[in-house]
Amino acid sequence: MSTNKKKIINDPIYGFVTIPSELIYDLINHPYFQRLRRIKQLGLTNLVFPGALHTRFHHAIGAMHLMQEAVLSLKQKDIVITDEEEQAVLIAILLHDIGHGPFSHALEHSLVKGVSHETISSLIMDRLNEEFKGKLSLAIKIFNGKYKKHFLHQLVSSQLDMDRLDYLKRDSFFTGVSEGVISSDRIIKMLNVVKDELVVEHKAIYSIEKFLIARRLMYWQVYLHKTVLSAETLLVNILKRAKELASGGMNLFATPTLSLFLVNDYHQEDFKKDRRLLDRFSKLDDNDVMASIKVWSECEDKILQKLCENLLDRKLYKIEMQNTAIDAAYKKKLLDQVCLEYKITKNEASYFVLTDKVNNSAYNADQFNINILMSGGQLVDVAAASDLLNIQSLSKTVTKHFICYPKDLKKV
Repeated sequence: MSTNKKKIINDPIYGFVTIPSELIYDLINHPYFQRLRRIKQLGLTNLVFPGALHTRFHHAIGAMHLMQEAVLSLKQKDIVITDEEEQAVLIAILLHDIGHGPFSHALEHSLVKGVSHETISSLIMDRLNEEFKGKLSLAIKIFNGKYKKHFLHQLVSSQLDMDRLDYLKRDSFFTGVSEGVISSDRIIKMLNVVKDELVVEHKAIYSIEKFLIARRLMYWQVYLHKTVLSAETLLVNILKRAKELASGGMNLFATPTLSLFLVNDYHQEDFKKDRRLLDRFSKLDDNDVMASIKVWSECEDKILQKLCENLLDRKLYKIEMQNTAIDAAYKKKLLDQVCLEYKITKNEASYFVLTDKVNNSAYNADQFNINILMSGGQLVDVAAASDLLNIQSLSKTVTKHFICYPKDLKKV
């Protein structure tokens, strides 16, 4: 155990990031947090943008740094934040993603049914609080929105939180997609608090407009890029097929940790009943999945073998996206063709022809308004304060439907 815990981390986005306390140093060095080094921030996005190999660890440290900047900025405006509250809000943002499973959002509900990464983050934070003898209690209250100073929760989770400010800037940097570049420094300097609500001073309105537009563009260009969707759909189907085979009694190779989640269907209650389950989940990372996929590419099950081979060799599904629902007759025709060409059953063909939809909403005023503090002291929602018509349109949810099928299919 190091005696000098006032360390600095060199971050490619912000330069030197200071670890501000011994408690935060010990949390960063905990095995639960170190696991985030082995989970890619953007899943399989590197198959489209080769530089997107940064991890959840990078992002958590970056979000903590921005929180340090935000707290300093608010304190300079005479907003009262005690030293205890400051440490707690830094811990809340540091641990906000600690419950992510392998490949982040791509496998969110594939290994554990109906349990979000936020729920697992809460369970891990509770466990850490036990280990650290209650020192995380205030951080957990802030994280869950149950602390009296609501603006501290908004800094952790809202439409203008430090999580979003970091991931947009970081993901833009590592993908090379310049549309995601935002003025996080200016936004943070212009934050204020009015009646316990986080607001932005009117001088930053153009930075907020750019932030919302950047978020929308990053979703279509990166997070919901059609080839990324194709790769992640393939990964989901690999795990689905592996689970089907393993639960059917097939002796399928997997690392011991992954094997546990392939054979069993765990739900939220299981994590609460069995303390060991959280420890097992906290050992799962990208390496478990990729090591297994490499072995499965030579599996005796030809469906799993083909799916894994396609992912490893980047032979991804062809994907068609449109504004309306996919025609059922068109999907049936493709399924019939896969059955014929691959000589497989209709159930097996369903691993190769899939339909789904994605939603993109850059600004949802129902969740939490981004309020602009005007020079006269009144608060105005950003959509009303902006002179750009497209800011109002950004609050509309756009839904796109897609269908995936093998590229080598002879379309008729």
